[in-house]
Amino acid sequence: MIAALLLAAAPPAAATPAPSLVIDIPGKPALTLDAAALAAMPQVNVSRTDHGKPLQCTGVPLSALLTRAGLPSGEALRGPALASGILVSARDGYRVLFSLGELDGALGKTEAILASRCNGQALDAAAGPLRLIVAGDTRPARSVRQVAKLTLVRP
Repeated sequence: MIAALLLAAAPPAAATPAPSLVIDIPGKPALTLDAAALAAMPQVNVSRTDHGKPLQCTGVPLSALLTRAGLPSGEALRGPALASGILVSARDGYRVLFSLGELDGALGKTEAILASRCNGQALDAAAGPLRLIVAGDTRPARSVRQVAKLTLVRP
């Protein structure tokens, strides 16, 4: 009886928030993409090793998100835009910076996705609801957990 009362009084387990992402381009209104908008975008799979364990994740290519936000890509990515970068920020304050050139498929070869699922499961609260996965990295240091925002950084 006491155990049942203690269980009833225990706070509910932390639920993983629904995926949403803010893309901030200075001089433009911020773009917020909710779970439905992210799910409607092209999805790709990437595989990598994460601390010695295989990891297969599904998500939206970071380059597709940048195109959706109106940033130049392909032949339009030239000149001053090549000095710009994307700052990926997590809810816990962790941040990683990428150049626009390295993320563009016509110029760079960095395969980065904003994943919502890994190994067939939705990401838990510790990793998600969105996680940046960089397929070619030998260490997962740029695989940002709990991604909340992408910000264009100009010199």
